[in-house]
Amino acid sequence: MRKAVWWGVALLAVLAAAFFALMPGIVERSMNKVEPSAALAKRIATSPRPSFAGPIVDLHADTLLWSRDLLTRATRGQVDLPRLQEGNVALQIFSSVTKTPRGQNYDANDGDSDNITPLVIAQLQPVRTWGSLLNRSLWHATRLRRAARASGGQLRVVTTPAGLDALLAARAAGGPVRPVGGMLSVEGLNGLEGNLGNLDRLYRSGFRMAGLTHFYDNEVAGSMHGEAKRGLTSFGRQVVARMETMGMIVDVAHASHATLAEVLAVARRPVVSSHGGVQATCKINRNLTDAEVRGIARTGGIVGIGYWPGAVCSTDPAAIARAIVHVRDVAGIDHVALGSDFDGAVTTGFDTAWVGLVAEALQKAGLNQGEIDKVMGGNALRVLRAGMQPLSSAPAGR
Repeated sequence: MRKAVWWGVALLAVLAAAFFALMPGIVERSMNKVEPSAALAKRIATSPRPSFAGPIVDLHADTLLWSRDLLTRATRGQVDLPRLQEGNVALQIFSSVTKTPRGQNYDANDGDSDNITPLVIAQLQPVRTWGSLLNRSLWHATRLRRAARASGGQLRVVTTPAGLDALLAARAAGGPVRPVGGMLSVEGLNGLEGNLGNLDRLYRSGFRMAGLTHFYDNEVAGSMHGEAKRGLTSFGRQVVARMETMGMIVDVAHASHATLAEVLAVARRPVVSSHGGVQATCKINRNLTDAEVRGIARTGGIVGIGYWPGAVCSTDPAAIARAIVHVRDVAGIDHVALGSDFDGAVTTGFDTAWVGLVAEALQKAGLNQGEIDKVMGGNALRVLRAGMQPLSSAPAGR
């Protein structure tokens, strides 16, 4: 009898170990897919990877959500350091996702459930992250810093304009491997708990951008995908003012129309929509109207165009280019950038190693080299450099 009990315990231990070892990877493989169209697959298989020499900046990837070694080339997902280097990406903004609702959709979600908690536990993250959204973001910051320390200088965490300039100088100096920068953002300020001091904690941990909302209305603002879709709350207005003062960029991706309008009305700094599309080329409710694109441009800000069907109604680089060209046409070439949403539970046609396909598509769409340089990274570098400056030491955004 005792032997049977021990065998039962051993079997349970093996099953538990297998669950914790395998389940996070199984979940991610089902959500972060690279599935090119037949034409794009043929292009990738038969032609060299397109190269782009100028600095490339991607405004949004959710890679830190997943239990992968950022320094190792993975067989799943869309971003890691080796693939960033292969794609010649200069700066990747890594977003911290802390909570998403069950049955997540673009139309209406409440905040009563959470998909992320089971994932956090299955990944065996620190216990402090199991019940605290704030600690989940702080843990993501720790993961990025640890990866940078272990990278031998190949990955650098960027938190200041001077750090950004040093990164670009190191890349321009040449060498066998160009360093890649990583900057931290938060996708939805869901964990502030009514305390502006928690925003300061995020800033001290290295976060330099934050989306006000994600897939549900929170204590800061209404979401495009929430139930009420309200505007900024009283606390939210304090948050926006504090972010601009300290040098944390306001990201309106996922914000409701009411929230976006209120942010644009009070903004003193450039506003960013880090990842998404425009309704003119992909009429899905999470995408921006032409009036909203112009409003973001008036702050000096930028619209990051995503690579998945919810943003551009396709996974083809030509669709990404169409959205970019439209932003150029309605707001000017200085106000559009790249915002992949890689590793954000999306299906794309390529991973970050092949981001040069976007530059290739922009060239085919008729953009000149100067315009392509701005889209691929120049515009983002300008806005990030300005946005990281504390307000007291920087000019107004408009």
